[in-house]
Amino acid sequence: MRKNLKYCVIGSGSWATAIIKILSENLKEINWYVRNKDNVEYIYKNCHNPNYLSSVELDIKKIYINDDINEVCNKSDVLIIAVPSEFTNNILNKISINIADKIVVSAIKGIIPETNLLVGEHLEKNFQIKENNFSVLGGPCHAEEVALEKLSYLTIGSSNKILAKKIASKFTCSYISAQTSDDVIGIEYSSLLKNIYAIAAGIAHGLGYGDNFQSVLMSSSIKEMNRFIEKRYLMKRDINDSVYLGDLLVTGYSLFSRNRLFGNMIGKGYSVKYAKMEMRMIAEGYVATKKAYLLNSESSKKAKIPIIESVYNILYLKRSPKKTFKNLCEKIN
Repeated sequence: MRKNLKYCVIGSGSWATAIIKILSENLKEINWYVRNKDNVEYIYKNCHNPNYLSSVELDIKKIYINDDINEVCNKSDVLIIAVPSEFTNNILNKISINIADKIVVSAIKGIIPETNLLVGEHLEKNFQIKENNFSVLGGPCHAEEVALEKLSYLTIGSSNKILAKKIASKFTCSYISAQTSDDVIGIEYSSLLKNIYAIAAGIAHGLGYGDNFQSVLMSSSIKEMNRFIEKRYLMKRDINDSVYLGDLLVTGYSLFSRNRLFGNMIGKGYSVKYAKMEMRMIAEGYVATKKAYLLNSESSKKAKIPIIESVYNILYLKRSPKKTFKNLCEKIN
């Protein structure tokens, strides 16, 4: 593996901006794909993202920004994809150059909606990205706390241990601790599921449930997550590790969690349509709920998932949150 790999970040939202900030601590040069040309010019001129984490001052001397994704990819060896799962397919379809030999890091929280594939599976099938050149970036880590340089933890998941350590070293700094794992699929699924459970936590809060119930809901969620993942990919893993349980807890409890905020509005009586309109950022758990529900219901290896089913019934079947959670209370412990 080459020593001086050139890194790029694809995406310009909160998480992408946070990753740019982190990498700036260790790299002399970073390439950045920002799809809006006006935003490219603004960032160069003002040294911060006008729309996300705008308080973060970026070291522009280290960053090459372009609105041409192929130009950015062509200049880079490592492609870090940090866009909402809902838009990933459209963004990737803009890539016309051959990226089969590139190293790809997924910072995406979910699966590709159009193909129902995990990001690694989608990249292998459509871009011939080898398993050995793919890794996934897991939490728990809110972009907003990265902006404040509060100590946070990341996990780089890859079947290639050397690659995982190499990438982890680029993310490690005074406020980021990065470790490695070989459970790529487990991390991808946990990143999908934790957003659903955060919506459930938000609904519960909106309905007036207290901390005592929330603790039971979260403990039941991690057990349900484990059942779901084991049905998809059975391997030795400790579901209590930070990349699983830690990411679930921060997403379920944090005031920065947009999925929890979305659920809170649903619990307070907002319609799904109005709640989505009120939110400035995307609650990825909304799409994830339907995908997880269908993956389980259409599988020959079904897991017991009462929490996911309850959120699905509320969001997609327009069932009463109050009645649905009353029934859920009898199924968790």
